Amino acid sequence: MQLGCFSMSLAVKDLEKSKLFYQKLGFEVYAGEQAHNFLIMKNGDTNIGLFQGMFENNILTFNPGWDQGAQNLQTFTDIRQVQQHLINQGIDIVQNGVSGESGPANFSVIDPDGNAILFDQHV
Repeated sequence: MQLGCFSMSLAVKDLEKSKLFYQKLGFEVYAGEQAHNFLIMKNGDTNIGLFQGMFENNILTFNPGWDQGAQNLQTFTDIRQVQQHLINQGIDIVQNGVSGESGPANFSVIDPDGNAILFDQHV
């Protein structure tokens, strides 16, 4: 089972301050819009998202259908298959935005320590 592109989505208090900090660590703005309170930053194959005022805690994010450069993959494990696998493993889905048989969808689970994990397919 391939989970796709991985990133850490960080809930930040001051987007500009956080952007400057991560730039000092070698990250560059890759996507997003500061005017919309989010930036996606990249350092090699490492991706982080900075989100101001969008959610309360940090989130682990997987994007089925994308590689680490957010490029569409020719073949991938569809989010519906990922979700069904997790359900079969006894993992509770806490937020379900999956519908239809293909295309964009998302869902979330919570790990045993309370960390949110978002599965967010864009293709």
